[in-house]
Amino acid sequence: MLLRHASFLRAVFIHSVTAFGGPQAHIGMMMKTFVRNKPYVTEKELMEYNAFCQLLPGASSTQTLTLIGYKRGGVPLAVLTLLIWILPACILMGAFSFLLQYIDKKELGTDIFKFIPPMAAGFLGYAVIHIFPHAIRNTITWIIMLCSVAATYFLFGRTWVIPALIIAGGIATNFSLKRIPQVEQKPRKIRWWNFWLFGIIFLLAGITSELARKNDWPNRKPINLFENTYRMGSLVFGGGQVLMPMMYEQWSIRPEAVRSKNPNAVQIDQDKLYTGMGIVQAVPGPVFSIASFAGGMALKDMGTEMQVLGCIIGMIGIFLPSALLVLFFFPIWNNLKKYAAVYRSIEGINAVVVGVMIASSFYIMRDISFIEPKTVSLVNILVILGTIILLNFTRILPPFIVITCLLLGYFL
Repeated sequence: MLLRHASFLRAVFIHSVTAFGGPQAHIGMMMKTFVRNKPYVTEKELMEYNAFCQLLPGASSTQTLTLIGYKRGGVPLAVLTLLIWILPACILMGAFSFLLQYIDKKELGTDIFKFIPPMAAGFLGYAVIHIFPHAIRNTITWIIMLCSVAATYFLFGRTWVIPALIIAGGIATNFSLKRIPQVEQKPRKIRWWNFWLFGIIFLLAGITSELARKNDWPNRKPINLFENTYRMGSLVFGGGQVLMPMMYEQWSIRPEAVRSKNPNAVQIDQDKLYTGMGIVQAVPGPVFSIASFAGGMALKDMGTEMQVLGCIIGMIGIFLPSALLVLFFFPIWNNLKKYAAVYRSIEGINAVVVGVMIASSFYIMRDISFIEPKTVSLVNILVILGTIILLNFTRILPPFIVITCLLLGYFL
């Protein structure tokens, strides 16, 4: 299987070490890498996978990439795809939990990354250009898209915004029964094992963590850490930008409030967690990889071996729910697609996704200098336009664009 899918797995690895900008920008890179450069999936399939993953909690770009692997080689290839995608970012973020004490956060060398935000905006622009004609085709999708742009931009980071927009978009496109008629498809068999596994792990982790807390088990922090990360990975909607405030509240704010009652709670210094939040923005791959950094910091006081274990627990705990949920619900999704209402919902969800991507582009560009009389402002504009042009009209691979932007940051 490895030999048969070597080319695909190599593309996944290249994507994992060059995908900056968060889940919305990742879709633009997936469009280039897995649709245009080599047609591992079609544009329609990628849009459908992305729309479906927006309905689930967890890391949406990770789930979308996992589904591409699942489509090509079933569960084994899906698992390999997931591991190749998450490991580089998690290893880097875990390493930073060890290196942080040697680095002054004022001297992190972030200048090398100063053109990464405009590059990410360029990837988002490229994705919007390609997805727009397929998703926005009538009056209702225009309305949904414009409402999504406004709501996402002004309420950016609110936990409930994206799920609410997705539900509303799916409902709105179901008011017309003529546009998409009923289509019958043969239902597919559903395998329940991964859903039961997800639920059993969720319950056992919660019960064991609570017992460890109440009885103050020695060395109970790893148990509590796994429960915390698994719960977050099971419940968070909206991607890494929503996950990070949840982590901040769980591990920095709450332990301070209950220190007298629960002195052995998992706790991470606020400044250190803030630094990790900044570093993860400059690391390619999923933003959820910050869980590896947080896990290492949470168990840092217990020794090097336990700190390594913390990095591993953070990685597994945050990504395992996403994988189990997407591989369970996708066959159900395929069964539900025999109903026209689901096809109509996909139309509305895709319009919401386009609106979220446009709003994310504006949100990223909000902190980018454009009009100041500086060389950097001009270069920012050129980076955005150049990224869109290179992706749209050439076969230059995304890694070379990333390297070019890093070099610009170093020399300028």
